[in-house]
Amino acid sequence: MPSIKSDTVRPTAVAGRFYPADPGQLRADIERLLDAAGPVSEPLAAAYIAPHAGYRYSGPVAAQVYARLAAHRGRVKRVVLVGPSHHYPLRGHAAAPYARWETPLGEVNVAATHVVGSSRLPHEHEHSLEVQLPFLQVALGPDIEVTPVAFGMGLTPDGARLIAALREEAGEDAVVICSTDLSHYHDQATAERLDAVTAEAIRSLRPREIAPQHACGVFALRATLAWADATGRRPRQLALATSADTVGRPDRVVGYPAFAIERAILAD
Repeated sequence: MPSIKSDTVRPTAVAGRFYPADPGQLRADIERLLDAAGPVSEPLAAAYIAPHAGYRYSGPVAAQVYARLAAHRGRVKRVVLVGPSHHYPLRGHAAAPYARWETPLGEVNVAATHVVGSSRLPHEHEHSLEVQLPFLQVALGPDIEVTPVAFGMGLTPDGARLIAALREEAGEDAVVICSTDLSHYHDQATAERLDAVTAEAIRSLRPREIAPQHACGVFALRATLAWADATGRRPRQLALATSADTVGRPDRVVGYPAFAIERAILAD
């Protein structure tokens, strides 16, 4: 069922809460995070896994992804964003039916997709995809196009086929960003233990071993890993941390992952 892209703008839902509403402060914060991650020159990965909490908590981990994308500014024109629907009980998948997506840094063009239907309801108040946009605007420039797709409860093979179709539709130099946090509201030691197990499942391409309580973007994450497995790609861990590693309290933390999903190098 093809989506219908209406001529509407999706206003910011979490500016001033998850990231600064002031454009100057927002750009300065992102540039500082990218500078701290350092210029990273390496081949462009087909997909990345990035967290979606407030920047003061997960920003340093997210910056590990976006510092790598920044090295390919001018090459990457389109990004497929997949992530969870926190506020709407979604089954299956839904693209965002907007022409543009607003952030304090300006509007981001939404590239229509013809491989999945659209719905406003999962996107109206959702932060998991919105928080990626200012990073993309700074790292890749104002002309970047995005295709945001919310992933609800569904079968992993169906999600993997959708990601394959979205990336093919987007073109060779497009990238996929899977938005997910990991464990929620454990103490630091427990979170580190749980997230280490999840990270190993990601690295080993074992999506069935990732439980919903161990990754809030579990359906998009499982689908991304199944797609990677089917296309000969492997996840490489870039960072793994928790909110207690930045400014959060150590007795109630959230885990944050960053991975690059690259084509596997086969031995002779």
